This record gives sequence, C-alpha cells and structure tokens, in this order.
Amino acid sequence: MSVEIIGMITAAPGSEVDQPTGAAVDPAFVTRMAQAHETAGFDRALIGYFSNGPEGAIVSSYVAAATQRLGILLAYRPGVIAAPLAARQLATLDQFSRGRVALNVVSGGNDADLRRDGDFLEHDARYARTDEYLDALKRIWTADAPVDFEGKHYRFEQASPAVKTWRQPHIPIYFSGASDAAIDVAARHADTYMLWGEPLDAVEQLIGRVRGAARRYGRTPRFSISFRPIVADTEAQAWARADDVLRQVKATRASLGLQVEAPENVGSQRLLAAAQQGNVLDERLWMGVAKATGARWNSTALVGTPEQVAHALGRYYALGVDTFLIRGFDPLGDTIRYGESLIPAIRRHIAGLGGVRRAA
Repeated sequence: MSVEIIGMITAAPGSEVDQPTGAAVDPAFVTRMAQAHETAGFDRALIGYFSNGPEGAIVSSYVAAATQRLGILLAYRPGVIAAPLAARQLATLDQFSRGRVALNVVSGGNDADLRRDGDFLEHDARYARTDEYLDALKRIWTADAPVDFEGKHYRFEQASPAVKTWRQPHIPIYFSGASDAAIDVAARHADTYMLWGEPLDAVEQLIGRVRGAARRYGRTPRFSISFRPIVADTEAQAWARADDVLRQVKATRASLGLQVEAPENVGSQRLLAAAQQGNVLDERLWMGVAKATGARWNSTALVGTPEQVAHALGRYYALGVDTFLIRGFDPLGDTIRYGESLIPAIRRHIAGLGGVRRAA
C-alpha cells in the first residue's frame, strides 16, 4: 500500500526557532510554501487552526488557487461555525479545489485557546458536540432533500444540501485525540486517525485501542503519525542540527518570557511522559523540543540521514501507519530539503517493504 505524505503551510513565516513578528498574513510566503510542497511531492498540506491567527478555510482557498495537485488538510474546530453554514463552506471549497480538501477535526486541547473563540464547554462535552457536529455535516453532505436536525448542541430545519462535495460520499475526515472521549468519536467518524510522534510501543498500543473501538461500529480507519524530521547528509550533521534547533528554541522562548506549562490535553501529556524516558528513544526519536516546550503540539523529531529517517518511519508503517505528516523547524527550507531527499527515500523504503505489516 502506498503512503500519503503531508506537510504544513502557515500564513506567515515562523516556527519555534523563530517566532513570527511581522504581518499575520504574508500572501507571497503562502504561495512559495504551497508551490514548494507541490514541487517536493507532498500529497497534502495541513492548514492549522489558530484562534489568534488567520482563518484556515480562506488560507486553504488561496493555497488551492496557487497549486494544481496539492491536497489540503484543513484543521477545523466544531462549535465555531453553525453546521449548516460549515457544510456549505466546506463543500464550496471542495468544489473549487476539485476534491482536494480533507478535514482535520480539532475539538480543542487548551481551555484558554478555546475561550478566545467564545467556547466554554468542558473537555468531554466538546467531544460529544463534535460527534453531533460531524453527524450533522455528513447528513447535509449526503442528503437529497432539505435536512432537519435536533440534538443537544445543534438544531436546524430544512438545511439545504444543494452545495454538494466534489468528493463522494463526503469530504474525508481526519481526527485526533487520545482521551477516551476522543477515541470514541474517532471510532465513529475518522477515516484517518492522527497520532503525534510517540515511541513505537506507545503507538502500537494506541492504534490497538482505536482499532478496537472502530470495530464496534464496523469501521477500519487509516492511521497518520506526525514528526518534525531533522535530516542531513550524515548522522553526525543531523544531530548537530538538532542541537542547534534546541538552542534556538530555548533562546527564542527566553526572549519572549515563555515558561513550560503542564498541558491540558492527553496527547501532550503522553508526549511528555515519553520524554521522561530519555532524550532519544527507539534509536532516533528525539524528545528535546517536546520537553523544552511542554509538548503542546507536534514537537518530536526523527534525526538522521534521509535513509535512516525513512527506515524509522518504516517501523511505524509496519504497525499500520499509512500517512506521515512531516514538517520542519525551518518551514520553507525543510520543505525543499524533504523534497530533494527525504520524501524519495520514504517512498523507496516503503515500496521495498512490499506491504509487510503487523496483523491488525
């Protein structure tokens, strides 16, 4: 089975090593990033959700217009836009992009971030709302007549299904969250379940939980995993780059007065627990930035030559992972670098495995 490779596009330059200080929207940068991803051979690019940043659906439309083939993985938070309007908005984007849109459903893992957008629901209630929201979207997308809906969180009458998605039966759903409440919603709705870059044994255990939950609904999701690869011509050079990244991350955080805070979401808690086991796990899974930042997002790295990192990803493939989300600490430079060396190495290595995988 072939793999899907996803990158990430932000609306302006910046990462943990270089916090953005300019305008929040840099159209020229978005065009460069979008076209660099397409040239590099990425299948999709994630457009993140930020309560203090540009709106993702509009950024996605700009990316779609700047490219011909590149797929878009739009991070989307239930509870911000009413489901009937969201169904039309997303279907419209899918039509203009000719089926290049997928939805990364983000229920939210930080209370302060959610409250900036007026969302005050507690954790488990947010996932119950997400479950209802996705039911509503799918009903509208797949309906042949106006839709009535009444639930605990949403109620509407005669919602129009006139704007159909390009992809049938509906836009693909990517979903993340490691709590019990999240996994239950993922089991019902996720076409692809997304994990952060944990050690192999933890990933195997979590995949098993999700597979077991999905079987209860007669479903078999795909799996995605996210890393921040640091590659170079030699392993020593790659580890030197990792040391430099960590130095820059710490310097940037110190200049901004940022402190490491205990994360609220289960995914970050899992990453931090893994980081307590050591700075390097499974030979080249580097936990340095995760530990330094409180692991509040995708922050673990695989470090080595392109071939070494591809081999490490192959071990996750053997566990059932079909999608790799890879983004660098130097966003544009690493996107180009991945296209030159890492992405070809990943595709060669996975092809060479011949589909050998561990039993589900």
